[in-house]
Amino acid sequence: MRKENKVELVKDLTEKFKENNIFYLLDASGLTVDQVNSFREKCFKQDVEYKVVKNTFIKKALENQEEDYSEIIDGDTLKGFSGLLFANQTPSGPAKVLKDFRKSLDSDHPTLKAASIESDIFLGDKNLDSLSKLKGKEEIIGDIVLLLQSPAKNIISLLKSSENKISGVVKALENK
Repeated sequence: MRKENKVELVKDLTEKFKENNIFYLLDASGLTVDQVNSFREKCFKQDVEYKVVKNTFIKKALENQEEDYSEIIDGDTLKGFSGLLFANQTPSGPAKVLKDFRKSLDSDHPTLKAASIESDIFLGDKNLDSLSKLKGKEEIIGDIVLLLQSPAKNIISLLKSSENKISGVVKALENK
């Protein structure tokens, strides 16, 4: 690869990290071509992008970020084979894809090296279960809206049950 191409690749990868606040680093070594293609297909269906990039390019792109990724750069994470999963929306999306794929292979491979979600770093495969249970922004907002609606629904049902009589509402509240 020519130097110009390498510089362009690092620029593109740097921009990719800036655009996606969620990324996972995997070790997918030892997978067959068919397995890698199957994994890519599962990723595509779940709106997760999978890329295989040399560790030196990943390191340079992470060094170009405003956030501190020294835990990934300085540790053993960027050794051996590395694949990247990018997701825009759901932090649990890549983890779910990875778990489903591992289940279909009946294997514990590919393994999670590291994950970054909103600049929080998770190192090691031991975090995969907890990452797969994270809720997305929309899910959290939905939960909050439901919690906020609950008291209003109770008051409305009290008003309807007592046929809009103030005395009925007062009695119902008194009984509670």
